[in-house]
Amino acid sequence: MAPVISITYRAILQEIVSSVSILDPETSICGQNGGLTDKGLLFPKPSANSYVKLTPLKPLNLEAFTLCMRLSVDPNVVSKEARETILFAYRTPDHDELNVWQEKGNISLYLRSSSEGAFYAVPLLSIFRTDLCVTWESSTGLTAVWVDGRRSTLQVYRKNHKVQSGGAVILGQDPDSFVGKFDENQSFVGEISGVNMWDYVLTGCQIKQFIELGLGPEPKVLKWKTMQYEVHGNVLVVEEKYK
Repeated sequence: MAPVISITYRAILQEIVSSVSILDPETSICGQNGGLTDKGLLFPKPSANSYVKLTPLKPLNLEAFTLCMRLSVDPNVVSKEARETILFAYRTPDHDELNVWQEKGNISLYLRSSSEGAFYAVPLLSIFRTDLCVTWESSTGLTAVWVDGRRSTLQVYRKNHKVQSGGAVILGQDPDSFVGKFDENQSFVGEISGVNMWDYVLTGCQIKQFIELGLGPEPKVLKWKTMQYEVHGNVLVVEEKYK
């Protein structure tokens, strides 16, 4: 005689079974519940296949943005002035739409341009964690970077431009095709956490408050706390036990 299973217990079993999925051993899809709250991403060494793909809350159809990240790097690799290091990449099938780099002793922003960028001679990333924010708005072209709550001088860059939707947000690699053609010599090596993005320019007070206290307007484009993400290759999701 088959054992009797209660309706409640049966429902629990069905929930467990439905939550199990078979994944490619090189890929894990995470962040369905709880996102990356109190977690960081560790890229332990240069590679041409290790990256994390983020799922935005809304399409990156942007006429303005504030992008914030917390980063630390392996100084033996990333901090060398001659090395170009990708910090954030957003690419559509046809274009590099929005890239942030550390290169040539600068932090730089590129909007759908292979050669024309906005360059900032600010303190470079180090072994210690740095809060980096980038702001830009189309109507004026005004853009700036913020390092640990301190703003650079303003520049005018890509006035009346618009960031197009339909792309992929990538951490760790610079895709020269749509999520492909990675270059190990440009890969990120270190830790990334706290990636958040708004579809407008935050005030200086709001940026400082968000960095220091985690308070302020809710990110509407990328939100670290609830982020859905895919890990590819040798990337570790680590608990941030010490803040």
